[in-house]
Amino acid sequence: MSHDVQMSKWQIRPANVRDAHALSECIEAAYSVYASRVTGLPAVSEGISGDIKNHRVWVAEIDQNIVGGIILIPHDDFVLLANVAVHPESSGLGLGRALIDLAEAECLELGLGEVHLNTHVDIPENVRLYTHLGWQETGRAGNKIHMRKVLDANNRCG
Repeated sequence: MSHDVQMSKWQIRPANVRDAHALSECIEAAYSVYASRVTGLPAVSEGISGDIKNHRVWVAEIDQNIVGGIILIPHDDFVLLANVAVHPESSGLGLGRALIDLAEAECLELGLGEVHLNTHVDIPENVRLYTHLGWQETGRAGNKIHMRKVLDANNRCG
């Protein structure tokens, strides 16, 4: 099943290796807004070409410019939402929510019932957003907050 999503403002499509540089720049821009207050932020855009080749990666475009993306890594019993990013110039359009909804749909399509992610303790607004979207905190390790969302194919949030 194709997960191409067409909205009046954007299109979400599977990424290809030609998208790696633009997606890396988008991810760097998305995380740059946190750089001054987040300590220990990992290399957020490292290895994007490999992610595109080895995992499930989508990009969001506006006028053929990449303005967002999502990286999913399927495991045996869950999907890891490894990265979700929206360029700061495209924030507030609902694109982040659309990308997260896509992650949930992909998880269900794979026959898996949970999506997991890690966020950073110095970005509490992410924790609030994910909690609002039905995610639960499952633990903390160092500066990481581990979260998960249990999906129900008949009554999923989104």
